[in-house]
Amino acid sequence: MRRHRSNLGTLLHHVHVSGPLSRAALAERMGVNRSTILGLTAELAAAGLVREEPPIGTTGAGRPSFVVVPESRRFFVLAFDVAVDRLTAARVGLGGPILDRREVARSRAGADLDTVVRELAAMGKELLAAAPDDAVVAGIGASYCGMIRPGDGMVRYGPEMGWVDQAFGAELERALGIGLPVAVGNEAHLGALAEYARGAGVGSPDLIYLHGDVGVGGGILVGGKLLGGESGYGAEVGHMLVNPNGGRPCLCGSAGCLEAETGEHAILEAAGRSGEFGRRAVRDVVRDAENGHLREAAAMAGIGDWLGIGVASLINLFNPGVVIFGGMLREVYTVAAPEVEARIAQHAMPVSRERAKLRVSGLADDATLLGAADRGFAALIADPLAHDKS
Repeated sequence: MRRHRSNLGTLLHHVHVSGPLSRAALAERMGVNRSTILGLTAELAAAGLVREEPPIGTTGAGRPSFVVVPESRRFFVLAFDVAVDRLTAARVGLGGPILDRREVARSRAGADLDTVVRELAAMGKELLAAAPDDAVVAGIGASYCGMIRPGDGMVRYGPEMGWVDQAFGAELERALGIGLPVAVGNEAHLGALAEYARGAGVGSPDLIYLHGDVGVGGGILVGGKLLGGESGYGAEVGHMLVNPNGGRPCLCGSAGCLEAETGEHAILEAAGRSGEFGRRAVRDVVRDAENGHLREAAAMAGIGDWLGIGVASLINLFNPGVVIFGGMLREVYTVAAPEVEARIAQHAMPVSRERAKLRVSGLADDATLLGAADRGFAALIADPLAHDKS
């Protein structure tokens, strides 16, 4: 029985991550025969989780080979993404489509747990009210830009906004009031998992995801598994030392950290725009650098140097198959790629770097949101028929 439940979950996972798949493809992926796939599919279809239909574009004589499709409209999760400057809520269907979303600005006003929870809960309730009457909310996932204690969604440390030991998960669960726990994860950790599942990291189980917001976060996968560390706070790559000689001060209390040298504050200061802030300001610097403005181009070259030094160290340490630049770092890398690549060539060992690919996020600004959604779907995929018992 346990193996059977596991097979149901595995099949559902495959169609959730990869989309419509034929029975033959599922049998090959799972290492079982087609009759087993037929039985598993029938159970999941009876529970309303999948359906079978002809593949798109089927023509010609003969009966087409049907594909198994996730019921995206029927089963969904609420997904939340808390960044330094914005709050996003979405209804994400089984299979990953974003069915509906809301977004509001977040002011940089210090420890704002009550405000964040109130805004997210209001958007979540709007999304639930707009969902079809027969739709089922399968879970709730949230991404937060800080260090998250595994299990209970406690934000142990969110440096930019001064969050220390804030019960984010529990408070959001209470405010939503729908009887489902909120599964919370660090934004870069969730972004790494999402990129591996359906973004720029598909097929690369050893990857590093770097997420730029105001600071820099990291998610590292080894053999397809998240490197969490002893307490779940691993891969804080933003606080690795890259400039030991007169480096910029960092909110962590050190100086010369990767995020201090490559984050929003460093970019805007180097470009002579210390009075500005936010993604739009950073994108303006990147645009001007691309258009040949000398000060902005020099600023981005300097940022690329520090970023390349950090990435070279990560390549030496972890020998990844791919390094993915996400969040604000997508824009940074597009203009500073020559400096990043030159530093990698200079500082990373040839045997470690020779197969490492550098890519921008395949999921763009939705990487962390979709990572949160997958966290919300975890219980359903682990036991697909449990919702029928409740």
